[in-house]
Amino acid sequence: AQEENAHDIKREVLDLLKVVVILLVLFWALKAFVIEGFEVQGDSMLPTLRDQDRILVFKLPHKLSRAPLFRWIEPFDEGDILVFEGVGNKRYVKRLIAYNPIATTQSVEAGPVNDLAVDASAVKVEFDRGIVRVNNWQIDESVYLPEKERHTRGRDICYLKPGEYYVLGDNRGVSKDSRSFRAVSDRQVAGKAIVRFWPLSRIKLF
Repeated sequence: AQEENAHDIKREVLDLLKVVVILLVLFWALKAFVIEGFEVQGDSMLPTLRDQDRILVFKLPHKLSRAPLFRWIEPFDEGDILVFEGVGNKRYVKRLIAYNPIATTQSVEAGPVNDLAVDASAVKVEFDRGIVRVNNWQIDESVYLPEKERHTRGRDICYLKPGEYYVLGDNRGVSKDSRSFRAVSDRQVAGKAIVRFWPLSRIKLF
Protein backbone atom coordinates (compact mmCIF):
# COMPACT_ATOMS: atom_id res chain seq x y z
CA ALA A 1 0.00 0.00 0.00
CA GLN A 2 2.84 2.36 0.85
CA GLU A 3 4.54 1.61 -2.47
CA GLU A 4 1.29 2.27 -4.35
CA ASN A 5 0.78 5.57 -2.51
CA ALA A 6 4.36 6.62 -3.27
CA HIS A 7 3.86 5.70 -6.92
CA ASP A 8 0.61 7.70 -7.08
CA ILE A 9 2.27 10.73 -5.48
CA LYS A 10 5.17 10.54 -7.92
CA ARG A 11 2.79 10.33 -10.87
CA GLU A 12 0.77 13.31 -9.61
CA VAL A 13 3.93 15.37 -9.17
CA LEU A 14 5.06 14.51 -12.70
CA ASP A 15 1.63 15.41 -14.08
CA LEU A 16 1.75 18.72 -12.23
CA LEU A 17 5.21 19.46 -13.60
CA LYS A 18 4.01 18.72 -17.12
CA VAL A 19 1.11 21.14 -16.70
CA VAL A 20 3.45 23.83 -15.34
CA VAL A 21 5.88 23.37 -18.25
CA ILE A 22 3.07 23.52 -20.82
CA LEU A 23 1.67 26.69 -19.25
CA LEU A 24 5.12 28.31 -19.20
CA VAL A 25 5.69 27.45 -22.86
CA LEU A 26 2.27 28.81 -23.81
CA PHE A 27 2.90 32.00 -21.83
CA TRP A 28 6.29 32.46 -23.49
CA ALA A 29 4.83 31.85 -26.94
CA LEU A 30 2.01 34.34 -26.38
CA LYS A 31 4.41 36.99 -25.11
CA ALA A 32 6.97 36.42 -27.85
CA PHE A 33 4.68 36.07 -30.86
CA VAL A 34 1.13 37.25 -30.09
CA ILE A 35 0.61 39.90 -27.42
CA GLU A 36 2.55 41.58 -24.65
CA GLY A 37 2.01 44.25 -22.01
CA PHE A 38 4.07 47.44 -22.09
CA GLU A 39 4.41 50.36 -19.68
CA VAL A 40 4.75 53.80 -21.25
CA GLN A 41 7.70 55.81 -19.95
CA GLY A 42 7.88 59.54 -20.43
CA ASP A 43 5.64 62.23 -21.89
CA SER A 44 6.51 61.97 -25.59
CA MET A 45 3.04 60.64 -26.50
CA LEU A 46 0.94 63.14 -24.56
CA PRO A 47 -1.99 63.60 -24.63
CA THR A 48 -2.67 60.19 -26.19
CA LEU A 49 -0.59 58.24 -23.68
CA ARG A 50 0.68 59.37 -20.30
CA ASP A 51 3.70 58.31 -18.30
CA GLN A 52 3.10 54.88 -16.68
CA ASP A 53 0.06 54.08 -18.80
CA ARG A 54 -0.07 50.38 -19.61
CA ILE A 55 -0.91 49.12 -23.08
CA LEU A 56 -1.22 45.80 -24.89
CA VAL A 57 1.05 45.36 -27.90
CA PHE A 58 -0.25 43.08 -30.66
CA LYS A 59 2.66 41.28 -32.35
CA LEU A 60 1.20 38.47 -34.46
CA PRO A 61 0.52 40.27 -37.78
CA HIS A 62 4.01 41.74 -37.82
CA LYS A 63 5.62 38.39 -36.97
CA LEU A 64 3.66 36.67 -39.75
CA SER A 65 4.47 39.38 -42.31
CA ARG A 66 8.18 38.65 -41.94
CA ALA A 67 7.71 35.07 -43.16
CA PRO A 68 7.88 34.64 -46.96
CA LEU A 69 4.52 32.85 -47.04
CA PHE A 70 2.74 35.77 -45.36
CA ARG A 71 4.68 38.65 -46.88
CA TRP A 72 1.43 39.97 -48.36
CA ILE A 73 0.18 40.93 -44.87
CA GLU A 74 0.39 44.64 -44.09
CA PRO A 75 0.64 44.68 -40.29
CA PHE A 76 0.51 48.46 -39.80
CA ASP A 77 -1.27 51.52 -41.08
CA GLU A 78 -0.11 55.12 -40.93
CA GLY A 79 -1.29 56.52 -37.61
CA ASP A 80 -0.82 53.31 -35.63
CA ILE A 81 1.07 53.49 -32.34
CA LEU A 82 4.18 51.32 -32.52
CA VAL A 83 6.46 49.89 -29.85
CA PHE A 84 10.03 49.25 -30.96
CA GLU A 85 13.53 48.59 -29.67
CA GLY A 86 15.92 51.50 -29.44
CA VAL A 87 19.48 52.01 -28.28
CA GLY A 88 20.52 49.77 -25.39
CA ASN A 89 17.43 47.54 -25.80
CA LYS A 90 15.27 50.37 -24.48
CA ARG A 91 11.75 50.31 -25.86
CA TYR A 92 9.99 53.33 -27.32
CA VAL A 93 6.39 54.05 -28.19
CA LYS A 94 5.72 56.44 -31.10
CA ARG A 95 3.22 57.19 -33.84
CA LEU A 96 3.81 55.62 -37.27
CA ILE A 97 3.89 58.39 -39.86
CA ALA A 98 5.14 56.54 -42.94
CA TYR A 99 6.83 53.29 -43.90
CA ASN A 100 8.33 51.59 -46.90
CA PRO A 101 7.15 47.95 -47.18
CA ILE A 102 9.70 45.18 -47.50
CA ALA A 103 10.08 43.96 -51.07
CA THR A 104 9.19 40.28 -51.40
CA THR A 105 12.54 39.50 -52.97
CA GLN A 106 14.64 41.68 -50.70
CA SER A 107 15.96 41.05 -47.22
CA VAL A 108 16.37 43.90 -44.76
CA GLU A 109 19.42 44.33 -42.61
CA ALA A 110 19.16 45.66 -39.07
CA GLY A 111 20.25 49.25 -38.67
CA PRO A 112 18.60 51.77 -40.98
CA VAL A 113 20.65 53.82 -43.42
CA ASN A 114 19.60 57.31 -44.42
CA ASP A 115 21.41 58.65 -47.51
CA LEU A 116 20.51 61.47 -49.84
CA ALA A 117 21.58 59.23 -52.73
CA VAL A 118 18.44 57.08 -52.83
CA ASP A 119 16.76 54.98 -55.48
CA ALA A 120 13.25 55.22 -56.83
CA SER A 121 11.88 52.81 -54.20
CA ALA A 122 12.62 55.22 -51.35
CA VAL A 123 9.79 57.01 -49.54
CA LYS A 124 10.46 60.67 -48.82
CA VAL A 125 9.23 62.05 -45.49
CA GLU A 126 9.47 65.76 -44.83
CA PHE A 127 8.79 67.44 -41.47
CA ASP A 128 8.38 71.18 -41.96
CA ARG A 129 7.53 73.12 -38.79
CA GLY A 130 4.81 70.67 -37.80
CA ILE A 131 3.53 69.92 -41.29
CA VAL A 132 4.37 66.40 -42.47
CA ARG A 133 4.58 65.41 -46.12
CA VAL A 134 5.06 61.89 -47.49
CA ASN A 135 6.28 61.82 -51.09
CA ASN A 136 5.33 65.52 -51.24
CA TRP A 137 1.74 64.86 -50.10
CA GLN A 138 0.72 66.55 -46.85
CA ILE A 139 -0.85 64.08 -44.43
CA ASP A 140 -3.82 64.84 -42.20
CA GLU A 141 -2.97 64.29 -38.52
CA SER A 142 -6.02 66.04 -37.08
CA VAL A 143 -7.56 62.72 -36.00
CA TYR A 144 -4.95 62.05 -33.33
CA LEU A 145 -2.85 65.22 -32.98
CA PRO A 146 -3.95 68.38 -31.12
CA GLU A 147 -3.87 71.64 -33.05
CA LYS A 148 -0.92 73.08 -31.11
CA GLU A 149 1.25 70.04 -31.90
CA ARG A 150 0.69 70.53 -35.62
CA HIS A 151 2.74 73.72 -35.52
CA THR A 152 6.11 72.67 -34.13
CA ARG A 153 9.49 74.20 -34.86
CA GLY A 154 12.12 72.36 -36.84
CA ARG A 155 12.63 70.75 -40.22
CA ASP A 156 13.72 67.30 -41.29
CA ILE A 157 13.90 65.18 -44.43
CA CYS A 158 14.28 61.41 -44.29
CA TYR A 159 14.32 58.82 -47.09
CA LEU A 160 12.93 55.42 -46.13
CA LYS A 161 14.36 52.33 -47.75
CA PRO A 162 12.31 49.10 -47.89
CA GLY A 163 11.66 47.89 -44.36
CA GLU A 164 12.07 51.29 -42.68
CA TYR A 165 9.61 53.34 -40.64
CA TYR A 166 9.35 57.04 -39.81
CA VAL A 167 7.89 57.61 -36.35
CA LEU A 168 7.00 60.71 -34.33
CA GLY A 169 5.78 61.29 -30.80
CA ASP A 170 2.45 63.08 -30.40
CA ASN A 171 4.09 65.55 -28.02
CA ARG A 172 6.27 66.95 -30.80
CA GLY A 173 7.94 69.62 -28.69
CA VAL A 174 9.71 67.13 -26.38
CA SER A 175 9.68 63.84 -28.28
CA LYS A 176 12.88 62.18 -29.45
CA ASP A 177 11.88 60.31 -32.57
CA SER A 178 12.86 59.87 -36.22
CA ARG A 179 13.80 63.53 -36.39
CA SER A 180 16.74 62.68 -34.12
CA PHE A 181 17.46 58.95 -34.43
CA ARG A 182 16.29 58.67 -38.04
CA ALA A 183 14.35 55.75 -39.51
CA VAL A 184 13.43 52.63 -37.53
CA SER A 185 14.15 49.26 -39.16
CA ASP A 186 11.55 46.52 -39.42
CA ARG A 187 13.58 44.27 -37.12
CA GLN A 188 13.36 46.83 -34.33
CA VAL A 189 9.55 46.87 -34.30
CA ALA A 190 7.77 44.76 -31.68
CA GLY A 191 4.17 45.46 -32.65
CA LYS A 192 1.36 48.00 -32.39
CA ALA A 193 -0.66 49.18 -29.42
CA ILE A 194 -4.26 47.99 -29.51
CA VAL A 195 -5.62 49.01 -26.10
CA ARG A 196 -4.71 50.99 -23.00
CA PHE A 197 -5.83 48.81 -20.10
CA TRP A 198 -4.42 50.82 -17.18
CA PRO A 199 -5.47 52.98 -15.47
CA LEU A 200 -8.97 51.53 -15.53
CA SER A 201 -10.50 54.99 -15.66
CA ARG A 202 -8.82 55.62 -19.05
CA ILE A 203 -9.30 52.31 -20.89
CA LYS A 204 -9.22 52.95 -24.62
CA LEU A 205 -8.98 50.98 -27.86
CA PHE A 206 -6.57 52.24 -30.53
